[in-house]
Amino acid sequence: MKSYSESYKAAGVDITAGYRAVELMKQHIAKTMTAGAMSDIGGFGGLFELDLTGIKNPVLCSGTDGVGTKLKLAFIMDKHDTVGIDCVAMCVNDIICCGAKPLFFLDYIACGKNDPERISDIVKGVAEGCVQSGAALIGGETAEMPGFYPVDEYDLAGFSVGVVDKSKVLNNKTIKAGDVIIALPSSGVHSNGFSLVRKVFDVVSSDIKTPVAELGGKSVGETLLTPTKIYVKPMCALFDEVTVKAVSHITGGGFYENIPRSIPAGFGAKIDKSSLKILPIFDLLAKTGNIPERDMFNTYNMGVGMSIVVDKNDADKALAVLKSQGEDAYICGEIVESEESVTIC
Repeated sequence: MKSYSESYKAAGVDITAGYRAVELMKQHIAKTMTAGAMSDIGGFGGLFELDLTGIKNPVLCSGTDGVGTKLKLAFIMDKHDTVGIDCVAMCVNDIICCGAKPLFFLDYIACGKNDPERISDIVKGVAEGCVQSGAALIGGETAEMPGFYPVDEYDLAGFSVGVVDKSKVLNNKTIKAGDVIIALPSSGVHSNGFSLVRKVFDVVSSDIKTPVAELGGKSVGETLLTPTKIYVKPMCALFDEVTVKAVSHITGGGFYENIPRSIPAGFGAKIDKSSLKILPIFDLLAKTGNIPERDMFNTYNMGVGMSIVVDKNDADKALAVLKSQGEDAYICGEIVESEESVTIC
């Protein structure tokens, strides 16, 4: 590569660092290649050949999201190889709520200074997220923006596209009172509510690097950086075996905002609080920040990364399928006729 500009470098943009970053990330991207991926990294667009075998009426489903201020923890902990998993998870977990299977993913990294090794670490995480979800990483963009971002900081966002047969798009019109709500455990705080997290724990303090007994000897920082769990493969297995009526990805807004998004008017979710497997990080967060329980359930996933609605008669089979996929799934509530969209009792 002969492209080089001394003047651009003097302005803060080293294009040769970009070329170095691409070379370093290629080894990670290669792990994500699926049968449909057609193009190498470095072109102007990512090509993907759509295999419609077994799909009569294909519908594309897309999702886009970022990691948010969880990145501040990555900067402080100087750990950058897991936030890419978060970025992928926030997109593909939304897509799966429609019944669609993710096909490919693209990322966007904006930074103050292009550190090739750090960029490669970020993409390593993105690639791992793609492997976990069966999506090909077919493109992306790294933008060096001196003067806009601090030299040691960056932002990360992504975009994914999936496909589903129109006849298999999840339809919540069949929901009725007595249907069962199944919980899929989260891996932690995932990637939402970190503005409140940072306020509570004062993350600029070195205390977040100190081991905490309540967290099993892990530090607050290490626990908070646990990547968002990706539910694509267990959910696809479930779709093949059971009629799923609705799925909610519990992200920002917690139970009160996300569960109602998949439940029709006139019905509500009655959640059995005693059944929930609330993780220690949430107890510590509530205690340290003196956060009311209502606010916790309206901000965080509280240990439930996804909720699934199935007919009561399908509950045992659904649990068996999910557990065969390594998920510690359990019943956490039921659908009731109610004007209250969510009741936690």
